[in-house]
Amino acid sequence: NFTNCTTVIPFQTNVLTELRKWKLSLIEHHKLQMRQEKEKHTAHVRQLSSEMENLKQLLHTYEISVSRKDEVVITNLTRALERQKERIELMRKFTLWRIQHVKAKQEEYANRVADRQFRTALMKKVWAAWRSLSEEKWKEKVAKACQLRAEDVCVQLTNDYEAKIEELTATLEQTKAEILQLHSEREQYEDTMKKAFMRGVCALNLEAMTMFQGK
Repeated sequence: NFTNCTTVIPFQTNVLTELRKWKLSLIEHHKLQMRQEKEKHTAHVRQLSSEMENLKQLLHTYEISVSRKDEVVITNLTRALERQKERIELMRKFTLWRIQHVKAKQEEYANRVADRQFRTALMKKVWAAWRSLSEEKWKEKVAKACQLRAEDVCVQLTNDYEAKIEELTATLEQTKAEILQLHSEREQYEDTMKKAFMRGVCALNLEAMTMFQGK
């Protein structure tokens, strides 16, 4: 278990590091898009400002020609200028709203992707831990089975050797008994031979004495 922990901790650190890198990459991408939107907004505002300057010039031209226009023309021009200003203001507000909307969607998408990546990484981590634990349990089962088999073989071999030793011991005892019997028979034979030899010697001695006495 300690080995598995030491293996899983670097893996978790690598996953967190990759998630941080991915998050920083999303933030940089989001900043780039925001910068592009701001540039677009700046260009649009610049265009609107140019249009306002043109309108101001047009207004100035109209003001120059006011003295030669009647009151209806002046009123229409004023209304057109107000409508143009309102249109420019609405476009500016719409542009700001669009930027905020895009930013909110990007943040939501980034959070959703980050959550999905985190869940995927967590599932991979859990799967790896479960697989490692399963392999360890399988190895333990195999080791126990091998140990039990080895113990059975050792017991069988021990029994066989003990039976063999008992058989050899019995054979040895029988051989010792036969040797003792042979020694006993040899001693009896030697004793018999000694007695026969002594009887032969005595007979020769008596015969010799008889011969000497006869002479």
